[in-house]
Amino acid sequence: MNITVGVATFLAAAIEAIEMVAIVVAVGATRSWRAALVGAGGGLLVLAALITALGTALRNVPLQPVRLVVGALLLVFGLQWLRKGVLRVAAQGWAVGQGEEHVDDLDVPPDRFDWTGFVLSFKGVSLEGLEIAVIVVAVGGAAGALGSAIIGAAAAVVVLAVVGAATYRLVARIPRRALQLFVGALLSSFGTLWAAQGVGVSWPGSDLALLWLVALYGAAGAVLLHFVRGWQLPAAPTGTAPVSGEVR
Repeated sequence: MNITVGVATFLAAAIEAIEMVAIVVAVGATRSWRAALVGAGGGLLVLAALITALGTALRNVPLQPVRLVVGALLLVFGLQWLRKGVLRVAAQGWAVGQGEEHVDDLDVPPDRFDWTGFVLSFKGVSLEGLEIAVIVVAVGGAAGALGSAIIGAAAAVVVLAVVGAATYRLVARIPRRALQLFVGALLSSFGTLWAAQGVGVSWPGSDLALLWLVALYGAAGAVLLHFVRGWQLPAAPTGTAPVSGEVR
């Protein structure tokens, strides 16, 4: 066991695993846990097949086209959710407790499988898992300690998965409309980061740029919420005297 390689791979893979778990938890909390988990499982199976078939050739897999396609799709979904979250919160307010509200197109009947949630989870896990596999092959292969790199990466995925499983109930307690708005900002941020990387953009701080992207989209959502609430205020009837203190 090469401790240095194991620790280095653990830390590098943990960054990707955080993003992977964040997408699965976000999709599960807002759409369907069954679809999110099945999508994650499907992504891991595809990765296992690729690793088995390609082995060390994975280091030559071009990640930029994959990031561009997956990022563009996540950006489309994220912006749609952000828009719907803003409109619903502006129209109906912040509900208290997820179980006390209904978000129409996010609630899939029990007898139907949520394919949208499946695809989002599958794509997120597949891309991040592929990057973890490339890290393992690159670091482990260069140091001649592929086994240590595999152990380090696997430990990172397991630890972050346990953290996600331990905290998902806290996420599920967030009001559904607020969660939809936040997840829209999160997916839009992932999509922007990956799509830009796919066309060669080098972000300051690399994946840490995701933090200020989430803050940027969240702030944009808050600003839009303010304006949409103003647009939705009922207009006073013509000729009606304004109420004392009313801003016209």
